[in-house]
Parts: sequence; structure tokens; C-alpha cells
Amino acid sequence: MAENSKIEWTDHTVNFWWGCAKEAMRFERQAVAQDRRFRVFTNSMADFFEDRRDLDTARLEALEVIRDTPHLDWLILTKRPEKILNLLARAQMLAQGCDSVFPGNETAMTEWLDWWLCGKAPANIWLGATVEDQEHVQRASDLQLVPAAVRFLSMEPLMGPVDLWPRLIPSMIHGVDVAPLDWIICGGESGPHARPMYPDWARGLRDQCAAEGVPFLFKQWGEWAPVEPTPELRARATMPGQNRDVWAWPDGTKDGWRTGPMSLRIGKHAAGRLLDGVEHNGYPTITVQAEA
Repeated sequence: MAENSKIEWTDHTVNFWWGCAKEAMRFERQAVAQDRRFRVFTNSMADFFEDRRDLDTARLEALEVIRDTPHLDWLILTKRPEKILNLLARAQMLAQGCDSVFPGNETAMTEWLDWWLCGKAPANIWLGATVEDQEHVQRASDLQLVPAAVRFLSMEPLMGPVDLWPRLIPSMIHGVDVAPLDWIICGGESGPHARPMYPDWARGLRDQCAAEGVPFLFKQWGEWAPVEPTPELRARATMPGQNRDVWAWPDGTKDGWRTGPMSLRIGKHAAGRLLDGVEHNGYPTITVQAEA
């Protein structure tokens, strides 16, 4: 459990596999008292929809907590959006004969999951998928097939250009009409082995979101930041990726790395989160009121 999370796009984090039901209920009481909603990032250290039988009971217990905290918006991020509907159906079957975290809720829990599976998404669940490059953009389409109050992508670390068309507009997937994605989060990689993010990759997502009116949040550059090339930096960047703290991006011409853009490893905090001088803090607009 992390209260007042340092992650830019959430208020708190909860890792259910470690047992945080009491803390979650405390956040719910705080939200009611303050007449506001908290965003709670769920299982930041694990994948909520990992398909493991030994997690079925813990997942059902977590869903019970989520159902019983309507003033908290639960942000559930997964690399496996294609598994969500099957795992929810499995949770519903388990709920019919499982000891409840909240005794007496067994029938209500079964009905809640049934409504969800039939298309009536819980008002306090935001579902997200990680998409780091074009190779994994199918996850976005898989996510759009799952009912949710908000569907978002966490594109961090962004490892290449991604074309989100037509996922930012109403479209059809496998003959099913689906709503567009509601929110895009983008960011570079941090940590000792971080790879740089080419600025045009982030700009491309920003511009796609702006064109379709989809909220865009630029979380961070990460360890590497774009810099104005200098003769000294050019001399240090002998080949793309060969220097530990200077990265030369090829510009598409022969030996283009000698004249193309550059990135410098300066650390996450120094690199900041300005994209072309602008801080992007887009969030989806939520109009649903939680029940008392």
C-alpha cells in the first residue's frame, strides 16, 4: 500500500496480493468525508489479470473490495486484456460458493459480476493496457472489447512509434461496435538500464490525441532527455547507442547519426516531463456520481 503515490496519474496505490482491504476501506471513508473521489492504482507490483488459478480467490476478494468502495476509482492495468472477460467469468463462478470478505455479499457480488459481463460496467473501474510499441497495439483493441467506465493505455516505456488509428474514434472490432479509448498516458523509461525515447514518438501520440480530443498525459522523459546537439556531444556519440550517456538518433540519411537529434542521460528528475515546453496533464472527464 502506498498512500499519496508519487505516480503522476494516481492518488494512491494498492497491491491486493499483499492484503490491503482495510486500507482500501480507510481510503473510501476519507473520500466520503472529503466529498471527492480518489484514483487508486491497483496492483502496481503485479498484473491483476494474470491467469493463475492460485490467484482466483485473491482476485475475487479484491473485486469485492472494489465493489464495496464506490467513491474510489480503481485503475487496473494489465498486459493481458484478452484474459479479462474469462477471468471475470471465473470469478463469478467462484463467488457463488466462496466465503466472502464481506459476509452476506455473495449474491450481490455474483449479480455485480453478471451485470459487468453483460455490458453494464462498474462506474468506479478504469481498465488499462500497457502498449510500448506497434507490435503490442493489439492489446488496445482487446481492451476496447471489455466494458469499463474508462479504458486507457499506459504507453510507458514507449519504445517506438505507435499508430493508434482507429482506436481513438468509435469503431468496430470483430463485428462489435466499440467506444474509443478514453485516455493515453505516455512516458520514457527510468532506471539504470533505461533506453532513450525518441521525441517524435511522444509527439506522435500527443498529436493523435489532440486530433480526436482524447486526453493525453505525458508522464516523464525518464533517464534520457532530448538535448540540443553540440560539437562536444557529437564527438562523444561515436555511434548510435555506443556511449553510456549520449545517444545519437539517425536522421534517415547515410551516417545520419552524425547530424540527427540527440538524447542525454541526465536522470529522471532533471529530465522532467515537459514535451516541447508544455506539461501535458490530460485526464478523462468522469460524470458518474458514486453512491453513498
